[in-house]
Amino acid sequence: MIALPKRRRWTWALAAALALVVVKPDPTTAQSVEDGTSPSKFHWRSSAQIIAPRAGDGNGYSALKDPSIVHVDGEYHVFMTSVGAEGWHMAYTHFTDWLQASAAPIVDLKQSGIGPGYRAAPQVFYFAPQKLWYMVYQSGPPVYSTTATIGDPSSWSAPKPLFDQAPDIIKAATGQEAWLDFWVICDEASCYLFNTDDHGSLFRSRTSIQQFPAGFSDTRRVMTGPRDDIFEASMHYRLAGTNTYLTLVEAIGPKGRYFRAWTSDRLDGDWRLLAGSPSNSFAGSDNVVFDGEDWSQGVSHGELVRSGYDQTLTIDPCQPLQFLYQGLEPHAPDTAYIDLPYRLGLLTATGPNPVSALCPASP
Repeated sequence: MIALPKRRRWTWALAAALALVVVKPDPTTAQSVEDGTSPSKFHWRSSAQIIAPRAGDGNGYSALKDPSIVHVDGEYHVFMTSVGAEGWHMAYTHFTDWLQASAAPIVDLKQSGIGPGYRAAPQVFYFAPQKLWYMVYQSGPPVYSTTATIGDPSSWSAPKPLFDQAPDIIKAATGQEAWLDFWVICDEASCYLFNTDDHGSLFRSRTSIQQFPAGFSDTRRVMTGPRDDIFEASMHYRLAGTNTYLTLVEAIGPKGRYFRAWTSDRLDGDWRLLAGSPSNSFAGSDNVVFDGEDWSQGVSHGELVRSGYDQTLTIDPCQPLQFLYQGLEPHAPDTAYIDLPYRLGLLTATGPNPVSALCPASP
């Protein structure tokens, strides 16, 4: 399957309006990544849907999915894949408080320089060396657009390719040009582009900070395994105050989609498994508790709420993790992929977990 976006859901408990349920603590403990004392499992609470298609808004969306979220100057900016009669494209919304999310206007990005056609799975960050916002997304191959003003959805530039052609290793993995869900993260010297292929591989390409967004090369397969274990929607973050990076990859389990997790001390280093099964996942059906109706089974394509917004993709392990994800409403088993009713929700981590154990202030 070539570059078709994915969606997953799990909503955030929205202050008093969406009463939050405390997840029952898991009595199991195991050796932590560093000191052998932290709980080995993640636990989450989920709100109801917070961003979903709305009748009468003029957009005609049937689903919203694949969110990328940026918090800057007190405002949340959410970019997402939109699904409608014309297929897949992208949309934007913004708000200052999660309580406003469900009513915030959703703007179609076709009217910007991004233009019409297949566009999906955005990732948005500020590239500080150039003082520009970048959106990396799929249009078949990986492309990017830029703007100086993140709050102006009409200001995004026309898409430009990140590669002249698919690297040979991408084509060799499946016999076809299968790559999707592109993600850029940078350290002090280099920028890395990660992608999956829906066939059990995670790839990494590299360029220098000075060359970005040009110069991506040295594409390597950095993880491989069964298709269902390394499926799609990889995310990569730096943990603030540490020398640790976190990688998340969406997998397919018996109760729907879930995320596996790894850590490394370098973006080009070896990845150590942190949470790797449906019963011990980063986020999935077995460790999410809903307030009210369980509106979605599984956790799919989403993004952690970052503590910053630049190209280092930093999250704070000392604060409870929040995960804007795509969820799937109940639907007929023979529903076509394009008609699947994806909506967005927010997960909030409850209690200590293997990431919070990496907080430099942890005892």
